[in-house]
Amino acid sequence: MSGAPEEIVRHAARMLLEGRRLDTSTLAAELGIARATLFRRAGNRDAILGEALAHLGSRTLAAIEAEHDARPEGADPAGRLRSLAVSESFRWALSTAVPIRRLLDEEPTTGIRVLTDPRGRVQPRVVEAYTALFQHDVDRHGFVPQVPVPLLALAVVRLGESFLYSDVLASRAPDLKAATTVIDALVLSVLGGEGG
Repeated sequence: MSGAPEEIVRHAARMLLEGRRLDTSTLAAELGIARATLFRRAGNRDAILGEALAHLGSRTLAAIEAEHDARPEGADPAGRLRSLAVSESFRWALSTAVPIRRLLDEEPTTGIRVLTDPRGRVQPRVVEAYTALFQHDVDRHGFVPQVPVPLLALAVVRLGESFLYSDVLASRAPDLKAATTVIDALVLSVLGGEGG
């Protein structure tokens, strides 16, 4: 193993998928590199954890988009916008993702920091991905958004986080159905669409 940054991230992601706690000493040993080398190439534990979670999230979102687009004419059974259907499926996938749930259960402060930091590795990439999702619908349907699409994406991501991680943030059970209702209403009002 070379211990290249991409290899470090992939190995860290495998550790999380296997239900293991991300320990930098163990990660370095399994890669056959020193901890100092690991730190120099990939950053501290939060950075590696964020990169690994972002990597897994990106793969999950790509799979959801591919599954959605494989339907006849990319149709959503409920006739909703592609961005709304895909983002809802993504929230549900995140709600049951073992690496995320385990991190939030065992290290809630670290988990929230890594997942929601606007300067971190995860949230900016989700915002970027959601920007592309919404822009696709804007272009396809000729919408004229009332706010810039990146701002809409940021609002949706932050709102989704407040529902998705409400058990940690506010000691309240996550309600993803309510999240969908609120987010769909927000997006449709900003885009000026009817949902399909």
